[in-house]
Amino acid sequence: MASKHLILAMKTLRLLLGDQLNQNHSWFKEVDKNTLYFMAEMRQETDYVTHHIQKIIAFFESMQNFSAQLKAQGHQVIYYKINESENTQSLVKNLEKIIKENNISAFEYQLPDEYRLDKQLKNFCKNSSLKTNVYDTEHFLTKRDDLANFFKGKKQIIMEYFYRDMRKKHNIMMQTDKDPEGGKWNFDQSNRKQWKEEPAIPEALSFKKDVSKTLSEIKSAKIKTIGNLDAQNFQWPTSRKESLELLNYFCEHLLPHFGDFQDAMHTQEHYLFHSRLSFAMNSKMLHPKEVIDQVIDHWRVNSETIDISQVEGFARQILGWREFMRGIYWKEMPGYAEKNKLKNTNKLPEFFWTADTKMNCLHHAIKQSLDHAYAHHIQRLMITGNYALLTQTHPDEVDKWYLGIYIDAIEWVEITNTRGMSQFADGGIVATKPYVSSGNYINKMSNYCKSCHYNVKKTTEDDACPFNALYWNFLDDKRAHFKNNNRMAMMMSLLNKKPSNEMKSIKEKAQIIIENQNAI
Repeated sequence: MASKHLILAMKTLRLLLGDQLNQNHSWFKEVDKNTLYFMAEMRQETDYVTHHIQKIIAFFESMQNFSAQLKAQGHQVIYYKINESENTQSLVKNLEKIIKENNISAFEYQLPDEYRLDKQLKNFCKNSSLKTNVYDTEHFLTKRDDLANFFKGKKQIIMEYFYRDMRKKHNIMMQTDKDPEGGKWNFDQSNRKQWKEEPAIPEALSFKKDVSKTLSEIKSAKIKTIGNLDAQNFQWPTSRKESLELLNYFCEHLLPHFGDFQDAMHTQEHYLFHSRLSFAMNSKMLHPKEVIDQVIDHWRVNSETIDISQVEGFARQILGWREFMRGIYWKEMPGYAEKNKLKNTNKLPEFFWTADTKMNCLHHAIKQSLDHAYAHHIQRLMITGNYALLTQTHPDEVDKWYLGIYIDAIEWVEITNTRGMSQFADGGIVATKPYVSSGNYINKMSNYCKSCHYNVKKTTEDDACPFNALYWNFLDDKRAHFKNNNRMAMMMSLLNKKPSNEMKSIKEKAQIIIENQNAI
């Protein structure tokens, strides 16, 4: 029996991956009856790590909407849904099947952003008799090897220097060819305020979609997931139209205070002034340059009420950090995924999947992640990431959790932030020092400590904040790794001044915490 997807006289097959939803890609400028596009929801992609249910739904719905848009424009598309009988659930097997059924003579794909898919498609083309072509995704502001070339011969890879070069190269917020607007490259010192219920935070834009049908298909496929979902009130954008709405909302309502409070955390607020645009960008429904340009254009019109620090902090995350992390990924993979410089071996505690802990900061950061597939960068870095590093958790454990739980997590951006920035498992490729802290930092940047079971001012007592003993214990355990790190010199000096009896109590307390994590 002939396939219901059989399309005769096709010559070229073009693959579109789930994070290649760039409506403005040059592929789509003209409709060609001899070009067939292929998209598929596959167990290969849902099962390589256990994903948040909202993440899978967001990708499936976005892919379906993108496919429908292409068809509406006249393009020919084969789309395999997750439970479709013809779907082999394997990318290579699906491609082989479609090529055979449709008399394909050429195969084309866009550069994948994950090493495993890049390798898989290279091998496929190597073993194929077809003519093959590879195209850029036309999304990023750098090529894969730009960062490696920029830092070639340099002793250290410093994001700030890369960021400044990007500002110049793309003429973003530049007064002259060499001088930044505002007289400073970086307003990070202005971006560290604690939010104390003022100014008021507008209600987050939610698209309130019913995704019950997609949820039913996922359940029918028996895909294992984590996290929670309100299927009648799905909040994430799953089309370019909705993504642009979210961008507009950020500019109008959130940008005026974004920079000030981008590091703040609060028990009653999940998003504060953050844009929530990362999924729309990482799936390529939005281009990073259009996001930066619109934010800057809005600021120029409203410069009397929006300070430059709000805008620079936002642009730095996209133009600097996002492109920097991608460059590190392609420079260091595949070996980067195996790095464990600090030789950490412990497992994540069970409460990372339940939020059932008396530590208020961890409870809120994890509960929010389970409920919304979202936490902002400081919650990820200085709450969950900080705790995982201080308890000396194996970076493989941390990678799997972060890659699975967050809606914007694709390996190129997740692993560099997690194994590099957060866990210092790369030994300093991404960050010049480990991002660890005692409870004092958390207390400074949030209201988590005020209603916590533990006392942030205590270290070894029964009700002491676990972060405090864990912090000093970590520094002591990892002395050999930090003895030549200038940025750690002050903290190591303070460590060395602690009396031996105090350190003995600290280390005993830390060991009790690490051995009984699910009871804290």
